[in-house]
Amino acid sequence: MSADLDRIDVLLLDLLQREGRITNAELAQRVNLSASACLRRVQRLESEGVISGYGARLEPRQLGLGLSAFVRVQLSSHDAEAVQAFVDRVQAWDEVTACHALTGEMDYLLQVVVADLDHFSRFLLDRLLNATGVADVNTSFVLRTVKDSRVLPVQ
Repeated sequence: MSADLDRIDVLLLDLLQREGRITNAELAQRVNLSASACLRRVQRLESEGVISGYGARLEPRQLGLGLSAFVRVQLSSHDAEAVQAFVDRVQAWDEVTACHALTGEMDYLLQVVVADLDHFSRFLLDRLLNATGVADVNTSFVLRTVKDSRVLPVQ
């Protein structure tokens, strides 16, 4: 935990993660601050980059996105130009909801969300495998999600 965060900051962060639509007045009451002091703290946390943004969490199946997969990618070359070319392509693919650079045998882990297996097949064959510099891919399909929390353990 950063030394710059006190107990009230931690409470604010926890509440905002769990209840993003809470009003400033309710937030202030829950952490025992005035509304103006609470707002100043939240604005400071935003300006310092501790709070990086706000957004609604959507249910993929309700949007016709019924297939999720984790795709491990190995690049054939690791020079700066090849890595940047791959990163640029990944940024343009809406199907990729997260991309992590890894240690170990594979270089990247992509989280991919698509409508169905046909959509995934098109993504894999037309985009990912056609991306220059991709040497190998390994895919695991999500059968069931046991936990999907984006709430960080701030306490």
